[in-house]
Amino acid sequence: MNPAVTNIAIMLIGMQVAKKLDFENPDVLFYTRAFYAACQVLTFLIYMVIRFKIEQKNDLTTIKYVEPANPMSGAEARAVVTTVKEYDLQNVNGLIKGIFTGLAMMGFMHLYMGYTNPLVMQSVSSLKSALESNMAKIHLYGTPATGDLKRPFKAAPGLMEMLSGAAGGVQTDKASVDSAEVSGAGGIKQD
Repeated sequence: MNPAVTNIAIMLIGMQVAKKLDFENPDVLFYTRAFYAACQVLTFLIYMVIRFKIEQKNDLTTIKYVEPANPMSGAEARAVVTTVKEYDLQNVNGLIKGIFTGLAMMGFMHLYMGYTNPLVMQSVSSLKSALESNMAKIHLYGTPATGDLKRPFKAAPGLMEMLSGAAGGVQTDKASVDSAEVSGAGGIKQD
């Protein structure tokens, strides 16, 4: 099933559940918080299992690609040479960082601003995202890294790319990689 459709379904169901819950009752609030915390811990554990599997596989196959230029920061496109292991670890570390960013945002919204409804919706959505991630598909489910799972992963177009019609994203063709390696920012090896 399409992840966007299931995200909408989870949000709609979460909103209905949140309407029915009496958050004035301390027991309901406690169990909602506990459910949220348990989902975040489970999400973290999933990512740690993926990290362990990446370390265990130790795939040192070289990947070359060109990171797109970032017009907001003025950075130019640059060639990147890395390994499958390092690329996957970088992705998983970014996903783990996302858990803590989400916790900080939820902490601010819930503890400081007093919103309780997002606890219900964000509980399941982070767990769902972890189980649907490219890393989980490759390292937990054993799906071959072909098609959409071929590294480097294609990112969904951003708002500026959609508005301008520019084709951004990572480039892996030989001509682009060679061109970037010859230019000023070429041949950067990531460890």
